[in-house]
Amino acid sequence: MSLFDQLHPEWQRNLSNLRSNFESIDAYVFRRPITPEYSKVLRSLNTPIDQIRVVIIGQDPYPSLGHANGLAFSVERRVKPIPVSLRNIFQELARDCGTTVKENGDLSGWADQGVLLLNRVLTSEIGASLVHSNIGWQVITDEIARILGSRSVIAILWGKNAQQLSSYFASELTISSAHPSPLSAHRGFFGSRPFSSCNALLRTQGQREIVW
Repeated sequence: MSLFDQLHPEWQRNLSNLRSNFESIDAYVFRRPITPEYSKVLRSLNTPIDQIRVVIIGQDPYPSLGHANGLAFSVERRVKPIPVSLRNIFQELARDCGTTVKENGDLSGWADQGVLLLNRVLTSEIGASLVHSNIGWQVITDEIARILGSRSVIAILWGKNAQQLSSYFASELTISSAHPSPLSAHRGFFGSRPFSSCNALLRTQGQREIVW
């Protein structure tokens, strides 16, 4: 199944003007050793647009074989140890919401509640980061951000890469901080309380909170 055909039908309709962009990327990544595996590249966009209430934007997939599962920051349940950025996310979540630190890194439970976990660049090659940053993904993910912003979706933007998309979202619905990576988490991510802040915004919209 081609990348475009992996999209939910609603996303196919809304991104139809970029079909040639998908086809160009498809031709580039096909048969390359990519991460996540080909069938999961567009997993995050299997959710209907009208069910998306929050978007968390990452950079690109984990480069380790078998780690990335098509949802930004998420890994398969079996992956141990949990990547450091995700461990930092879980630490902040525990401090923010008074929960216990999660023991596995599968974030599909968030996606099931309408949280779009979207990387800015949706593929990489096994063993290397950011090697697909110039094959055209940003044109597509910028358009996704524009569509979501027009629907008053709450945006959680961690790090400069994600914050480049801030203009697409209402400032009062945007939660920004440093990236949770070990290089920057202590420079503004820890203590930023993104999860409780997001739920407070959802309450003002009359929506149910996310069970993080």
